[in-house]
Amino acid sequence: MPNAKKKKGYSANDLREVSDNPEWTRKDFAKARPFAEALPELAASIRKGRGPNKAPTKKLVSLRLSGKVLEAYKAKGRNWQSRIDEDLRRINKIK
Repeated sequence: MPNAKKKKGYSANDLREVSDNPEWTRKDFAKARPFAEALPELAASIRKGRGPNKAPTKKLVSLRLSGKVLEAYKAKGRNWQSRIDEDLRRINKIK
């Protein structure tokens, strides 16, 4: 029995046979419009977000904590970062 390897995957011919989406031409690309222009309502609904704070009260920092401290805060559930902030405020007597 010959030691022939069987090809894996699909050939370009196989993909062309089952594809109902033809390859784009230069004309197709010329007619194409950006998503937000083609479907503005949908684009607006997707991009709705919280937006910038009017008066940011917190600063973004990078802080290294021991694994045990981090695990302990995360084990108590969501908002672990806020709890760390609250604990630091209490320890330092900051209102």
